[in-house]
Amino acid sequence: MDMSLLTSLAVGCGIAILGFALSINSEEAAARRLKTVAKEKQTSVKRKVDPDTERKKKIIGGIKDLQARENQMRKARLSISARIEHAGLVLPEQTFWIASIALAVVGVIVMLIIGQPLYYAAAAAVVMGLGLPRWILGFLIGARQKKFTAEFANAIDVIVRGVKSGLPLNECLKIIAREAPEPLSGEFRRLCDSVSMGVPLEQGLTRLFERMPLPEVSFFAIVLSIQLKAGGNLSEALNNLSVVLRSRKLMREKINALSSEAKASAGIIGALPICVCGIVYVTSPAYMGLLFSDPTGHLGLLAGVVMMTMGVLVMRQMINFDV
Repeated sequence: MDMSLLTSLAVGCGIAILGFALSINSEEAAARRLKTVAKEKQTSVKRKVDPDTERKKKIIGGIKDLQARENQMRKARLSISARIEHAGLVLPEQTFWIASIALAVVGVIVMLIIGQPLYYAAAAAVVMGLGLPRWILGFLIGARQKKFTAEFANAIDVIVRGVKSGLPLNECLKIIAREAPEPLSGEFRRLCDSVSMGVPLEQGLTRLFERMPLPEVSFFAIVLSIQLKAGGNLSEALNNLSVVLRSRKLMREKINALSSEAKASAGIIGALPICVCGIVYVTSPAYMGLLFSDPTGHLGLLAGVVMMTMGVLVMRQMINFDV
């Protein structure tokens, strides 16, 4: 009896210990399963959130990169070589400086031939050598950029219709390069050539902005760069951009119409002293001759030119609006 009792007690203790161990293992396994399920839920939530977060990060990163490049372009615009490229001219920078020196020499020779003092000749050299070439270059840049802006919204509409009809973006760009007027077609032709040579489209757009530093081109580059990095509806984004560009153009024309009277008044006020001096010089040469022969007259002319220049610049700043 004692041996059977001991045996039964031992078997019972073993069963109890085994059951306790199994219960502990099952609890640990259940806890591990709960942790695994919780991690999987967190991972699934992150996966659902990650695409939007990544897209926002790409958009912000693309905008920051383009802003940094635009700041670099603004610094580079001051160079003569960059301005020559903006004007659409194909000539080295040395040619520009040679032409400037030649104009300065011509100004000096003309002043000496007509018997003017040396400081008049020096002033003519500065005006003819530095002022006139840069003014001509600025005039060419403004005219070229105006032509580009006038047709740029239509070019974006071509891309929108092409993308909606199923054409690739590169084919739409080639259509603009073939059919758009200059200088739009030339710039897009260079963009398409660079892309066909293996240059990424984003770098090609950066180079396009270097050649045509306009806010419209910057907006276009930002939209395409964001779409390439983050995806989305390209036709809708470009259509919104086209609406914005047309609104900017309409606002610019409205401002020009409202400020046309002020511009005409400024032109009349600026030209009136010169016209009066010319008429008086023709009718009474001896009366006006003192301004050119007497030192006091020279000081009066210098003061008049300085005051007229300051007045013209102030009036220009008052009626000039950037949109």
